Amino acid sequence: MMDHLIIILIGFVLAISLARIIIPNIIIISRRKGLFDLPDGRKVHRRPISRLGGVCFFPTILFAVTFLVALCKKAGWFFWMDGTTQFPELLLLCSGLTLLFIVGIADDLVGVRWRQKFLVQIFAAAMFPLAGLYVNDFYGMFGIYSISVYIGVPLSILLVVFITNAINLIDGIDGLASGLSIVALFVYGNLFIYNGLWLYSLLAFTTIGVLLPFFYYNVFGQAERGKKIFMGDTGSLTLGFILSFLTIKYTMNQYVMMNFNYNGAILVAFSVLLVPCLDVIRVVIRRVRNGKSPFLPDKTHIHHKFLAMGFTVRKAMITILFISFLFSLSNILLVSYIDNTLLFIVDVAAWTGMHMYMDKVIERKKAINNVTTD
Repeated sequence: MMDHLIIILIGFVLAISLARIIIPNIIIISRRKGLFDLPDGRKVHRRPISRLGGVCFFPTILFAVTFLVALCKKAGWFFWMDGTTQFPELLLLCSGLTLLFIVGIADDLVGVRWRQKFLVQIFAAAMFPLAGLYVNDFYGMFGIYSISVYIGVPLSILLVVFITNAINLIDGIDGLASGLSIVALFVYGNLFIYNGLWLYSLLAFTTIGVLLPFFYYNVFGQAERGKKIFMGDTGSLTLGFILSFLTIKYTMNQYVMMNFNYNGAILVAFSVLLVPCLDVIRVVIRRVRNGKSPFLPDKTHIHHKFLAMGFTVRKAMITILFISFLFSLSNILLVSYIDNTLLFIVDVAAWTGMHMYMDKVIERKKAINNVTTD
């Protein structure tokens, strides 16, 4: 076990080192070529900032993971449970990431229509069923257990596209998308270590290694000194796809690996993504209810609400990360004692109650401001 942990630690450090070298150079190139995300009325930042930080995510993760897996294979170290399934999964994950990497760069540089992005995302999501990965069991949630392949495959493709876009849409303030991803990846990394799925833990912690230098430049970098960067669609699509891969991998009941297949597997798998996923559902429902297109951007996401309540950008980010971690920790601890359907309903109720309270605070603040102005 110690050998496996050392390999994961090496992957983590290697990813940090590479990202720490690449990101400052991306900032320099962006400045020289004028590749900036310009501020507008919907955005929080007020200075032109490079949005190409995510360009380093996929290449760094790909190099670190494949390099270490190749070394382990060459040295004859036992680092995976079943190479006949895990290698195709890894290769097809890289295939899907390659497609999203290309469309992400195109979108960050010249823009890509949302229909084209959806088509690419659907095609990339189809890589998972090709690898044999799909949601095949609800573990009793809502009274549903085993799921037919004819339902599980399209459902999985839909979930991959949904999660990928949820991470993309939550990327609205400094450190939020990367911070939420770090929380989710940390939980997944430890869950896979606990269940002896070392290759997936390596992927999770390597991705965290890439995100830490980016998080520093994104949150603490000073735009006026040219030290700040955004991840752009390239980064958010990469993170969303990796997170959806780990989610479906943990959720799938493969029957031969029963260590982690308990009644709460699906709830635990999605608990780390409840904040971005529930936020997207709430925003889309609100837009449709108001007669607006669900694809048009606005300022109704959870981070916008915290800002409207008077939070600073950094305090809003930290609060949302804490909420995400609280959802994950409470579900993991309680799922063995509470029915997973009931626990999910409690999660949704808590989320709804929190937003009702936030809306009241925002309305009260607006009323006070109006009285002061008058």
